[in-house]
Amino acid sequence: MILACAIVMALGTASGGMRIIQTMAFRITKIESVQGFVAETSSSIVILGASFLGMPVSSTHVIAGGITGVGTARSRSAVYWETPHRLLFALALTMPGAACISAFTYFIASFF
Repeated sequence: MILACAIVMALGTASGGMRIIQTMAFRITKIESVQGFVAETSSSIVILGASFLGMPVSSTHVIAGGITGVGTARSRSAVYWETPHRLLFALALTMPGAACISAFTYFIASFF
């Protein structure tokens, strides 16, 4: 199971990773090196804090929040708000979507 999960995660990263990188790098706000450092550092702190508390978080959504934060600190108009809004919408759909697919898959698998 661990190997299957690793393979599927690797395939997902290989197939959609570049799109995610382009979104983070170009479609939220333009960032300078210092802003990138601050976004990465704050995201690391949030992820470590959540891990310490046993809370699951999406590293992609955390870094998107960090990048949005440094863009907003520069100027509210420096952020292309359509992208963070779309990411929030995707985050809101991820949990119920995964729950529904898991329930359906379990329902089908329970017959075998």
